[in-house]
Amino acid sequence: MPAKHSTQPAALAAQLRTAESLCVQRGKRLTPIRRKVLEILLAEHRSVKAYELLDLIRAVQPGAAPPTVYRALDFLVDEGLVHRLDAINAWTACMDAAGEPHDLLVVCTQCGAVAELSDPGLSRQLARKVADAGFELSDHETELRALCRRCSPHAH
Repeated sequence: MPAKHSTQPAALAAQLRTAESLCVQRGKRLTPIRRKVLEILLAEHRSVKAYELLDLIRAVQPGAAPPTVYRALDFLVDEGLVHRLDAINAWTACMDAAGEPHDLLVVCTQCGAVAELSDPGLSRQLARKVADAGFELSDHETELRALCRRCSPHAH
């Protein structure tokens, strides 16, 4: 479990306002449950697995059902407000939803820390390599499995 970073209340409020305004611009609704899921992920400032997220939501909304939470996560992923991390079967809030799209996500397979990177040139090169092999990338984000500095045995 990574050390928990606290997101300052003002920063959290600003990120929620950004998410709200992005949804409004797109004609979408950030419903109360979607907002609560995003708020929890932003506050956690790390990747969170589904069962843990459900526990965190039920602490503030006792009747929350898994399908409702999963639908909220699907919406947030579709809107680019949350990243789905297949490498560790978890989710993390996009810390810069209004900025440049993140095409590379580096995920620590030990603690779940995430780095959001953008390198369009590298992504185009990767897409060409994949196409040369007879495939087409099915997602605009590429996950890289790694060990963060804290978890790497070579970092100490």
